[in-house]
Amino acid sequence: MPKLRVGLLFGGRSVEHEVSIASATSILGALDPARYDVQLLAVDPEGRWHLSSRALPPESAVSGREVLLPAVPGGGALVPADGGDGILTQLDVIFPIIHGRGGEDGGIQGLLELADVPYVGAGVLSSAAQMDKDVAKRLLQAAGLPVVPWVTYRAPELMPERIDAALDRALTQIGLPAFVKPANSGSSVGIARASDRATLRAALLDAVRYDTKVLVEQGVDAREIEVAVLGNDEPEASVPGEIVPHDHEFYDYEAKYADEETELLVPAPLSPEESERLRTLALEAYRVLDGQGMARVDFLVDRETGDVRINELNSLPGFTEVSMYPRLWEASGLPYPALIDRLIELALERHATRSKLETTYRRG
Repeated sequence: MPKLRVGLLFGGRSVEHEVSIASATSILGALDPARYDVQLLAVDPEGRWHLSSRALPPESAVSGREVLLPAVPGGGALVPADGGDGILTQLDVIFPIIHGRGGEDGGIQGLLELADVPYVGAGVLSSAAQMDKDVAKRLLQAAGLPVVPWVTYRAPELMPERIDAALDRALTQIGLPAFVKPANSGSSVGIARASDRATLRAALLDAVRYDTKVLVEQGVDAREIEVAVLGNDEPEASVPGEIVPHDHEFYDYEAKYADEETELLVPAPLSPEESERLRTLALEAYRVLDGQGMARVDFLVDRETGDVRINELNSLPGFTEVSMYPRLWEASGLPYPALIDRLIELALERHATRSKLETTYRRG
């Protein structure tokens, strides 16, 4: 039986470039060479694709022949970017693990749809909705699911002549403490906790460097609980896990990737009833945002009242072997290599189902 040709797509034009390379390194190590023929597709910080060597690059050093994936159905064919003749390679499925803007916001997914190649993870709409924290909250709230109160600002509202009005609105409607977040960013980049008017102002001005839309959310003294979801039309939820970021006000970039003191409690210390409640909410949120393939659903559980709020969904979570998403599935009985296999199977299943849909209207 021929090997499945898998394109592992990583890097990208986002502040999560190095995180993407770390995820791709772990995935590459878990792909069975007897089953898969893996092609490394490195996207440099300028957005150009490279057919890389068998070794992943350190940090942002991306190399290899520059290639293109034509935005027309072509059997996953990669062609030379310099206009040279011929097809360099053809892929059966692509595993995109580009975190952040351009990778999990529907951009890459749109290209892969046009190229008619199967790919791991959520589709265009779901990727875009999960990436945009403001849109996701609106959809979840409209479905009756619990979210943290928030207000949203566009970049013009944070100009010097208007920012005082924006601060007044946040202090009146949300209060302090509050969390400020770029609407479209990941790995906690650009997120800050504000405890007074001055720190709120500074946080807004910093967040707008990363996105043209910024959220201010109500600060909650909460436990941070996460649930991994896997599947297409019949998704499953993992056991919950808890993040305990020692010496950090919240689970920021440093706590995620640099602080060895951060604890990941898997499974989370919860009662069976609490665990089941979170798993049920995770599946409901996944369906509301049209999740496919995978997502990590992040919750805030109030330490005093026990009230649960959905913080956000992440359609392409961190994928190193110590990242929360694969650890949650490991604790749920699905080891890392088997998880990778299942995600690829789901990608092929979804593509096969969509390929059967009619694309031509015939009268009569």
